[in-house]
Amino acid sequence: MTSLVLTEQHRVLHITLNRPEKRNALNLEMSEGIVQAIRDAQTANSIGTILLGALGPVFCAGMDLDEAAAGQDDRLDRVHEALFTAGAQSLKPIVIAASGPALGGGLGLLAQGHVVLASDGAAFGLPEIRVGLWPFLVYRAVSSALGSRRTLELSLTGQSFTAEQALAWGLVHRICPAAEIADRAKSLSRQLAKASPQAISCGMRYVRESREKPWEEAGEIAIRMRKELMASADFKEGHLAFKEKRDAHWPSMSAGAYGNDAEKRT
Repeated sequence: MTSLVLTEQHRVLHITLNRPEKRNALNLEMSEGIVQAIRDAQTANSIGTILLGALGPVFCAGMDLDEAAAGQDDRLDRVHEALFTAGAQSLKPIVIAASGPALGGGLGLLAQGHVVLASDGAAFGLPEIRVGLWPFLVYRAVSSALGSRRTLELSLTGQSFTAEQALAWGLVHRICPAAEIADRAKSLSRQLAKASPQAISCGMRYVRESREKPWEEAGEIAIRMRKELMASADFKEGHLAFKEKRDAHWPSMSAGAYGNDAEKRT
């Protein structure tokens, strides 16, 4: 049984963790598969949004400790570095549907999401300290989402927190009933995938390029990119569609995007 299921439908790439018997712990095969799928999606015109979810009651329990303890070459370290920086690098929106607990590396996965949904009753945490580890490779992403002081406190104590706390702290954007989270995440992902691919890409590039830049430099980047986008065929079509009170048909969207939505599975 494959540890990862990839399907494509309605311009959404579904990446589904498929090790429920192992609480979806991240082994090398799964981690490499997620990284490669996100990388491939960057240049796929048929994909507008990436949706990451999981089978079973646990979204992701973190790193597969048995595999790590058995010893690996540096592939595991390298792929985890790529995995836990994927959100910062992606020019396609990543939606996360956490249908259960997300711990350690699972919390690191959550931090890669640009929009994150969690089921009510889900728990989160960085429990690595309890087994004599530190959340090194997820730390930066979690700190970016939660702030440095809170991330340090969670890393030192290993304490878990609730979906309501995650919402209040900005890690999670929406809480859904467990029975509804899959459908809500699909609906949201499809809605994002209908937006102008050029506008999404340009906006995501702005977020990436302006990150930690001085105020004036970030402003110059914004001016340059706005001019670029306003000169595009997508903006011209969007402006015309707005005036004509109709849905836009984006020139940058792949051929057939408005027709065949047949599911693809790999």
